[in-house]
Formats: sequence, C-alpha cells, structure tokens
Amino acid sequence: MGRMNRIKLYVRRFSRRHPWIIWTVRSFMIFSAAFGGAYGFITGSRSEHSGYDPHNFAIGASFLFAIACLALATVSMRLRFVRKKMRKIALHNEALADRNWELQEAEDRARSLFEQQGDLIVLRDAEGQITFVNDAYCELARKESAELIGSRFQFTVLEQGESAIESNGTRIHDQRIETALGPRWIAWREALVRFDAGAPAEMQCVGRDVTDRTETERALSEARDQADFANRAKSRFLAMASHEIRTPLNGIIGMSGLLLDTALTPEQMTYAKAVKTSGDALLALIEELLDYSKIEAGKIDLESRPFGLAALIEDITELLAPRAQARKLEIAAYVDERLPAQVIGDAARLRQVLLNLAGNAIKFTTTGGVALIVEPGIWPNEISFMVRDTGIGIAPEAQARIFREFEQADDRIARSYGGTGLGLSISERIVKRMGGRITLESEPGKGSTFEVSIPLGASLNTAPAFTAPDLGGRSVMLVAPQTIEASLIARRLERWGAQTCVVSDPDVARALLPERSWHAVLLDHALGASEVEALAEAAQAFAPQRIVLLTPATRQELQSAAASVLTGYLVKPLRAASLAARLTNPPEVAAPGLAEQSLAAQSLAGQSLAESGLADEALTEPAETGEAAPAATPRGLSVLVAEDNEINALLMRSLLTRSGHQAVIATNGEEALESWLAAKSAGTPFDLVLMDIQMPDLDGIEATKRIRANEAAGSGRRTPILALTANTLVEDRYACFEAGMDGFLVKPLDREKLAEALARLGASPHLVA
Repeated sequence: MGRMNRIKLYVRRFSRRHPWIIWTVRSFMIFSAAFGGAYGFITGSRSEHSGYDPHNFAIGASFLFAIACLALATVSMRLRFVRKKMRKIALHNEALADRNWELQEAEDRARSLFEQQGDLIVLRDAEGQITFVNDAYCELARKESAELIGSRFQFTVLEQGESAIESNGTRIHDQRIETALGPRWIAWREALVRFDAGAPAEMQCVGRDVTDRTETERALSEARDQADFANRAKSRFLAMASHEIRTPLNGIIGMSGLLLDTALTPEQMTYAKAVKTSGDALLALIEELLDYSKIEAGKIDLESRPFGLAALIEDITELLAPRAQARKLEIAAYVDERLPAQVIGDAARLRQVLLNLAGNAIKFTTTGGVALIVEPGIWPNEISFMVRDTGIGIAPEAQARIFREFEQADDRIARSYGGTGLGLSISERIVKRMGGRITLESEPGKGSTFEVSIPLGASLNTAPAFTAPDLGGRSVMLVAPQTIEASLIARRLERWGAQTCVVSDPDVARALLPERSWHAVLLDHALGASEVEALAEAAQAFAPQRIVLLTPATRQELQSAAASVLTGYLVKPLRAASLAARLTNPPEVAAPGLAEQSLAAQSLAGQSLAESGLADEALTEPAETGEAAPAATPRGLSVLVAEDNEINALLMRSLLTRSGHQAVIATNGEEALESWLAAKSAGTPFDLVLMDIQMPDLDGIEATKRIRANEAAGSGRRTPILALTANTLVEDRYACFEAGMDGFLVKPLDREKLAEALARLGASPHLVA
C-alpha cells in the first residue's frame, strides 16, 4: 500500500506539473474508445451471421443511452461539488495568501526593527558559531554580516562585571569590551531560544550600551566616597578643634570660677565675672557650631526611652527661671493632665529644642514673660509644645528666614541681641528628625508663639507623677498681677474643679473676701511685701490656706510678721505637684518661719533642679517637710588625675582639694598606670581615676584598657574611672565605655557635675555626667 500511495502521489504531482500531457492522453483514450465501439458495431451489424435484430438494437441503444445519461448526471453533480469545493479552496487560498502577506510584512517589520534598533543582537548555535547578527552588532564590530555569520567572533573583554540569573533562566551581566570606538560598557541579557520545532536551541545575546550610565554611576560613587571622606575629615577636624578649644576654655572658665570664690575687690569681681561670662558665651557658641556640624554630617542619633513629660517641662522652666527673673520676667509651665505621665522618645534632644526656644523667648522679651504649654496634638500620639512670649515679635517677611542657617530677623536684632542664627535651624532639623514639625505665629510688638508638634507614644508605665486633688465645690482666690503664670495657675485650678477667682487689685480682693468661704488664698509676692502681709491678715478669718508665691531671690524680703499669718509658700515657677500638695495639706499645720530660712533658700536657689517629683520640692520648699535634715559630710576620696595640661591639672587639684579630696596628678598615661599600680601594691588603691583621653606617650583609652586587664588578672575591687574629655562625639563616648570606663566628664568642667559624680561614686555602674 505504501508503494501504491507513493505512485499515486507521483502521478498527481506529475499531472499538476504537466497538465497538457494529461489532457492529450485523455483525449486520445476517449477518441479511441468511441471510434472503436462505433466501428465494431457497424461492422458487426453488416455481417451475414450477425443476427441483427432492429428491435433488440433499439432496446440496447435505449439502455445504453439511459446509462450514459445517468453517467452524465453523476458527472455533472460531481463537477458541481468539485466547483463548490474549488470555490472554498480558492477562498481559503485567498485568506492564506492574505495571512501569508501579513506574516511576511510582520516579518519584514520585525527584521527591520531587529536590524535597526540600537541594542546589539547576536544568535549563536551550540558550537558558538554566529547564526544571526543585527546591524548594530556589525557596526560596533566594524564587520559585515556575511563575514560574521558562521564565525566565532567575540569582543575582547577588558573587565567583567557581576552576573545574575533571573527566575526564567536569563543571565544578566555587564562587560567592558574593546571596540573600534574605544572601551564600551555593554549590559548583556543571554537566554536560550528555539525558533523551529525539532531544531536545536540557540543562545540569544542582547546587549545594550550603558557606558554613559556606568560612568555616571562610577562618578557618583567616587563623589560619594569623596564626600564621605570629607565628612570624616570634617568630623576629625571638629573633634580636634573641639578638643583644642575646650582644653584652654576649661582653664578659663574653671580658673575664673575659682577666682570668684576668693576675696576680691568690687572691681576685680567685675573683671572676673566678665571673664567667666565671656567663657560661657564662647562655650555656647562652640556647642551650637558642633551641633550644626553633627546635623550636617547626619550624625544625630535619637534615643527612644521613657521619660516623665511634666518633670522635663518643669525642669526646663526651673533651669531658665534665674535668667528670666534677672530680667524681671516671669516664666511658667502648664502640662495638660490628659497627656500620659511618661512618654517614649529622646528627652535630651527635646530638652535641647525647648531650651533653645524658651531661651530665645527670654532673650527677646523685655516685659511680661514666657510660657511653656504642653497639650495633646491634632493627631493620635502627637504632643504639642508651645513656647509663648510677650517679646518684640517677628515680622511676617522674616518668619521663614529665621529658620535658615546664620539668619536672624534683621541686622538690627543681630547687633542688639547677638547670637549666631543657628539655634532655630538646629531646632527645626532636630524636630524634623524626630518626625515632627515646628510652626511660628508672631506679630511685631505683641510677642511670638513657637509650636513644636512631635509624635510621642505613651510608655507602659503610665502611673501619674502625683495625684491631682479634687477641688470640686471649693473656692480659691488668686491675688496676682495679670501675668502669664497667674493665668496658667488659674487654668490648672479650674482643671482640678476649683471655683477660681483671679484678682489683680488688692483692694478688690479685700472686698471679695467676706462674700464666701475660701478654701485657699494665693498671694503673689510681686504685689509687694506689705500688701502680701496685709492681705494675709485680712484673709485669716475667711481662708484656712494662705499661701504666698515668691521667687528664690525675694524669699528673704518676706518679714517674720507675715510668717505668722501665712500657712505656706510656693517658689515660682510652680510645680504642679507642689501646688497640689500645698492645697491638700491640713490647714491647721502652719509653716515654719520664713525669714529664718532665707539663708538656706539662697543657697538652694543656685542648685540644679534636674530631679523631678516631690523630692525637689522638699529641697526648695522646706515648709512642706519641716526642718531640713543636716547634710552628711562625705569622706575624702583618693583621686588619681591623669591630665597633661598643666592648667587643667591645677584646676582639678584645686577643685578636688576644696571638696575635701586628695588628688594625685599624672601628666600622661604611663605615669597614671604606674601610679595606679604603685597605690594598689601599697594597699592604698585610689577611690577614683579621672582620665584625660588625649595624652602623650599613652592615651587615656589604652591606659584604661591596661588597668582593666590588670584588674581582670588579679583580685581586688574595681576602680571607677571617669573620662575627662573635650570630645563630644558619640563615637568618642562609646570608645570610653568599650575601654572599660564608668562615665565621662565633658570639658569645660562643670564644678557641680564633678561634685555630683563624686557624690554618686559607687552608686551606679555608669557615672555619666
């Protein structure tokens, strides 16, 4: 059957190729059959023995004619069927021709696109021979297509980049190749493709010239490396400059402080105070420049720790109170009680921002006062800190400019008030770094309000710092001038439920006293000592609580006669906990004499009020706790001071000696290590080591490591070591702790922080001052 099919297929192909031969053969066969049949019939009918019968002949002819007609009808139907099928085939052929034309056109377009696009395209077989290249490849290779096809041409690779494999198996890599146009970077995409079924797969390589992009990326990378190097160089310069400036500044401020403690004439006292004030101003300038440089270098690291919100705000007001009161200004704080007692954030940076804003408010205010108001913000977990003053105000055109570096509202203000113009710029950047914003509302001549809004989440420890008293149904009279603090006190009392009556005229206050029963009468000492005494006597019959509000500087002005009619006093700026405790004290408990405590008040007024809660109030307001317990006299410590600067060594010796301690001076790390080893061998180890970081021969870091290594190898107690450093960078502080130090003291040295660190010796593993 297979052979017959092949024969038939051959015949059909031959007939399609030579139709005229087939037509001739068919015509000859038909003519031969017709002629042979007619000739045989006629010849047979004329024969004598033919038995010709006309009737039978007619019947046979009719039968044959019928068969012929049937055959003709069958042929006609077949021809009609064949024509219909041929028409369908013609239509199908026409559609195929159109489709073939479209495919040919698409192929031409694809080939044209393939040839004309800028990417390099090359196909290689399994043996690496080129089967196709486009014009871009030929142009880059400077060869003809016919010359490349069938060859194993490859560009010379000068540099091979990293390669990667995609999920679909495509390999991606970069190459730097040598071309007639010079070295070029090509990004290749290589994948196996199969164009015909049953044909072997070929490697299709598509390359794009990325020389410009690669060179740009490398230039950017080099520029970034240079910028990083410049930042590191700037940081090293800042660290060196800070150390070199702070070291003599430590001597200037420290020695001037010691000089002020000696007996001086008024003229000498003036000169010594001028030296110390100038040193403090220079230190503030250095701190601003260092903070700005840290922000520029992106080296501000934010902490996320819980801290007391009210304590932070009240600490700030108490810290700034002496400066404000020296300018006859009031400063007060109000923290909304709807806020959580403790929040999570960077307390040190927030304190820096608020100190800068409140300090500026005091500087640019001549009358009135400054208020720090803390309320919930407009967004969840957002807290709004408002610093409001009654100062000179800021013109609208200058409000945007003051947040720029080294900019102030105008030159007149810069000349009158001084400053570098960095404080607000630093504050704004810190606030943005904390995810917040800072806004300003101001009107010239009426004051300004800076609002800092920062997201601060509530701490899990939400216990309030104090219990707010319930003053519902109780009347409280506040007799005070119309000041910022008076309005905030009244606002707080109303929040506690008290019916508050604020009176600024003493005569009106006297007239209102008989009208109702008062729970407490608060008298501002700003009215005058005589008026306070007279009002206290008048209120004695109407109010069981008679409390005077005064500043540390004016406490001694209150006469002893007034103490007999007053039940207590509060020091401005007021703490909420102190006010609550005073208003809830039993009225029959009278305060001790105030005049006798004036000396203690003066000594306490200069102390730092960094601690929060009622413990502070026990120090600043002994009326609440009775007589203060006598301070314990600390024993003298044996202190090893490693300091290479003679002036700073002399300063440290003087400060320690005045505090009752014994100081041994070492001028470098080697001497410090030898002194420490000698004291340990003699059985009289040092109680504390104050170690300078930068010293000749052996620096403080290495000396500390050797001391800790010696302690680890032997027995005995661990000697506390505090760093004396003029470097304020975070990495320098980390280096101190990694070397085994227990804390650090920053130069210029603060006498109070040194005394505090010595007092806390042994109380904490890290004594950070």
